[in-house]
Amino acid sequence: MFLGHYGVAFGAKRAAPRVGLGVLILAAQWADLLWPILLLMGVERVALTPGITAMNPLDFVHYPISHSLAALIAWGAALGVVYGAATKSRAAGWVVGGVVVSHWLLDLFVHRPDLPIFPGGVRVGLGLWNIPAATIALEAILLALGVFLYARATAPRDRVGNLALWALVLFLLIVYVASVVGPPPPNTASLATVGLAGWLFVPWGYWIDRHRRPA
Repeated sequence: MFLGHYGVAFGAKRAAPRVGLGVLILAAQWADLLWPILLLMGVERVALTPGITAMNPLDFVHYPISHSLAALIAWGAALGVVYGAATKSRAAGWVVGGVVVSHWLLDLFVHRPDLPIFPGGVRVGLGLWNIPAATIALEAILLALGVFLYARATAPRDRVGNLALWALVLFLLIVYVASVVGPPPPNTASLATVGLAGWLFVPWGYWIDRHRRPA
């Protein structure tokens, strides 16, 4: 799952208009932002196995800290408490925490049974990556719905408010298409290094919000 996580980040703005889009992107992608760091540290492990699913060659060997349900509930609680305390808004904290946990729930649809419920526990997954058309449709619908809700919840302050938003949407689509039709990464180190680029979307979200206001 890729576009769908960003769809949740965009759409959550409707539930919490005062929470910055950068924060929501950070929350929605927290698992995937943490994961490459843990890979490079050798704490978590992935293998490249072309054909393991129709759309994704990654064999997620060990990633309980970044992607188990129990860990993401703990991460969500921590980030939610910190953000709620910093903004003095319990409701905002709940939204941020919920968006963190949503990552696991969306991944459940596409992953094969490799998502741990808790570290060392049962692994689950519905395997939609083996049905490319259904995966692409789900991703596109989630992103479109999220962007629609974001656009309804905010209004541009200036021209940049529109340009920055639609530039991000277009860039996400380009990255997704490239990942679907392009070759697999040459090794896990390059995979993790490219994954670190996901952090750049957080300030992009802040940039968009600086040029938009709650509608």
